Order: sequence, then structure tokens, then C-alpha cells
Amino acid sequence: MRICRKVYFILLLFLTGFCFSSSFAQTTQIRGFIDGLVSYQKGKASFGFGEQDLFITSELHDRISFLGESVFKYTPSSPTEFSVSIERVVIKYNLAGNHNLLIGKHHTPLNYWNDTYHHGRVFFPTIERPLLFAANIIPLHTTGASVQGHDLGKLKFGYDFMVGNGLGSGEVSDNDKNKSVTAAIHIKPVDKLRLGISYYHDVISKGADVHGKIIDWRVDQTLLSGSVAYFGKKFELLAEGTLGINKTDTTGSRQTLASYLYTGYRITEKVTPYIRLDNLNFQEGEIYFNKDNTTSIVAGIRYSLNYLAVVKLEYQHQHSAVQGNIDKVTAQFAIGF
Repeated sequence: MRICRKVYFILLLFLTGFCFSSSFAQTTQIRGFIDGLVSYQKGKASFGFGEQDLFITSELHDRISFLGESVFKYTPSSPTEFSVSIERVVIKYNLAGNHNLLIGKHHTPLNYWNDTYHHGRVFFPTIERPLLFAANIIPLHTTGASVQGHDLGKLKFGYDFMVGNGLGSGEVSDNDKNKSVTAAIHIKPVDKLRLGISYYHDVISKGADVHGKIIDWRVDQTLLSGSVAYFGKKFELLAEGTLGINKTDTTGSRQTLASYLYTGYRITEKVTPYIRLDNLNFQEGEIYFNKDNTTSIVAGIRYSLNYLAVVKLEYQHQHSAVQGNIDKVTAQFAIGF
């Protein structure tokens, strides 16, 4: 009788292990992205390359998955040295249907570009990000927790609600007791069209180091964004605007409006000419952002060998209050592998 019980127990363990391994088989994928650049500015031609992106996804369970993104890039202050940046580390748990819980370091879902185009330049509609990113208007990353839903109902409603460490914090701890809050919603009323609005709030403490700048005042920051994105078979349109409201005890509330408009038209399956207009406007007395009213126009053409190999050629004219006029021609060859 004891022998039968032992055999039964061993058989039960074997079957349990077999079912567990079958149900929770792990699937991991590793992808990479890189781009090479040639630019001409002020009578000088330069060669270079952009970020090398390592993108990892893994399905650990029918409800649990992992996403990791690391970028290798040269340091602007020392062009002969490179640095490694952990851009995203996200553990996702499927709560039910299209509703998920995410924990880790995220790209802040504040606008369409930051939420859709990450570091694989092969997917960018233009060579570089819009100017509002270079001006540090958008908080690119948030380390925290979020709940997310997508493709809900007839309008394909989606939402993101995130609580995380604020600006000036490190990757493993917050620098103060204040938490950043992000809330975003969008709908897709027709095929290829996405309409979205979002809200971001954070309190930046005095003495915080944000983008290499020490903040000398406590800043109460609110960001409001709206976006319209349409990428059809022929016509492409992406328009976004962000209103930044920074409040300090010294200056009161000051407003910044950052926006861009991108439009492209696919002549053939592979060739797409495009234009992007950028505008940065800072209210007098702004002390948190680096105040430099700027306008820019980018005209370019994109040639897609396939979805993982794209060539772009651009001309950019930029005018700013501080730097004056800048003209630049850039060619890029971006690939995924």
C-alpha cells in the first residue's frame, strides 16, 4: 500500500511539473536598432552614428511579461567616450482582458511621440525628435507603477494612470516625498486615427538636479498635452501641443507652449516626402525651463527599403532668440536587427 502511495505521489509530481512547464514556457526576444548619420552645417561635413538600442521582451507567463531597453551612446561632453543608459525596465501583469498593471521604469505616456517612438530611429517619421524634447519640456521617464487599458469598446478607448518618482529623483529612490502623477486617455474613432489628451503634475524640490541643472526654487509643475495622429496608406499627420505651467514663490505661474506639426504623403510604397514645423514659446519670467523662443522647419524625404531599413534626407532651418539662425542638412540610414 505504501509503495502504491509512493508511486502515485511520484506520478503526481511528474504530471504537475509537466503541466507547469507546458503552461508557463518562457519566450524571449532580443532586438536591436542603430543609425548612421552624415550632416553638413556651417561649411563642415560630419559623420557619426546615433544610439545603439538593445530591446528585450520576454513572456514569462500567460499574464506576466517583461520589457527591457538599454541604450549605448557617446557622451556629448566627451565624444570619444560612451555611456550605457537603462531606458526602460517594465514588468507587466495582465489584470483582465486589455487592462494591465505595470511596474518599473517607463517612458512617461504624456504625448504620442514619447509613448510610441522610443529609441529605434528606424521607426521615427523624421530623423530627430521634435524640439520640445531637446528643450526638456517632456519628462521622458518615470519610475513607478501604472495601470493601463487599451482598445476598449467601439471607440477603442485607452487610458494610462501612473504614480512615480518625481523629477530630480534617481532610479531606485525618490529625492523627496512628492510623487509625480500622470493621467492620459485616448480614443481611436476610425481606423488609423488616434486622439489623445494627458495631464502631468509634479512638485520639484529646491536643490534637485534636473537634466544637469540645480533647481534653486521649489517648482510646482503641471503639463497638459493634446495630440492628433493619423497614419493612413497615403497621408500622415501628427500634431501635438504641450502647455507647461511652472509655479514658484518668486515668479508666480509662468506658461510655456511647445508644439509641432508633422505631415507626410506617401508617393509610392517606399517614398514619403514630409514637413515638420516646431515652435517653442516661453513666457517672460520663466526660470525653470531654459528660456529660448525657437521656431523650426524641417523638410525631408524618407525611403523605406523595408520596415527595418530606412534612409532619410532632411534640411532644417531653425531660428531662436539666443542662437540665431541655424541651417543644417542631415542624411540618416537607420536599421533594426
